[in-house]
Amino acid sequence: MSTLDGQVAIVTGGGKGLGRAFAIHLAELGAAVVVNNRNRVVDADGRSAADYVVDEIVAAGGRAVANYGDVSDPATADALVAAALDTWGRLDICVTSAAISGPQMFHSTTADNFAHVMAINVTGTALVTAASMKVMREAGRGRIIMIASTAGLHGEPTVSAYAASKGAIIALARTAAAEGARRGVLTNVLLPYATTQMTEEGMDPRFAEAMRAELVAPVVGALADPTSTINGQVIVAAGSGMRVADSVEGGTVMLTDSLTPDDLQSLIDKSRAGSPHTYEHALEAFKDFASELV
Repeated sequence: MSTLDGQVAIVTGGGKGLGRAFAIHLAELGAAVVVNNRNRVVDADGRSAADYVVDEIVAAGGRAVANYGDVSDPATADALVAAALDTWGRLDICVTSAAISGPQMFHSTTADNFAHVMAINVTGTALVTAASMKVMREAGRGRIIMIASTAGLHGEPTVSAYAASKGAIIALARTAAAEGARRGVLTNVLLPYATTQMTEEGMDPRFAEAMRAELVAPVVGALADPTSTINGQVIVAAGSGMRVADSVEGGTVMLTDSLTPDDLQSLIDKSRAGSPHTYEHALEAFKDFASELV
């Protein structure tokens, strides 16, 4: 028996690149997949990227249906969940891979570009996840994998809106993880490096083959497994390797009544040299910090 036999998944942005790799891998593991991809480009027969991924899955003996909605439209989230429930009667897995980059230097960012990137990457992720999570919480089970980027951890020149959106997704995933665990809904976030239509232009040719999108898909498969107990993790993956990432606070140092820049730099250095702190969520971090001050 495959590890995901009987499971049903939604994959947004599933027509190309990473999303396609995730949809195909989940189907290979036995899941039925709702493959979402905006219907921007169609061929002479009126077929789009999502249709071809569905064809590939079905030809291999799997189960899949296509959805062409824009994830920034609230109706798409409802339609995706309905497609899973109406076709197969359940929803177990949600993978949010739909994203755009919208590159612009920060000082040249336009309101329209920033809003468009946020609408697809953040609002689209949130709407689909929330609609899926509602069903999963009622069922008492579910696995959510949000796709972000190390740009959201470290920032990245020329893609300020994209970096901001991916940082928001990391925070969103950790929040969902804290909220859903008691109801059996586990959420994690994957930060993949891969050669896709979004990255291939700037990808160093030495890395292109080693960072094929399908090589990181097994991480999604493992996180989607109903036997998994992994929750609230941030995983960086590329090619044949992975790293775990975290939000880290340094050691606690005491402020003085007045500070010069040199004083503050000294405190920063001392905090960095102290014991690192990691937390499941912000309230836990606040309580720990406050306990050291009173």
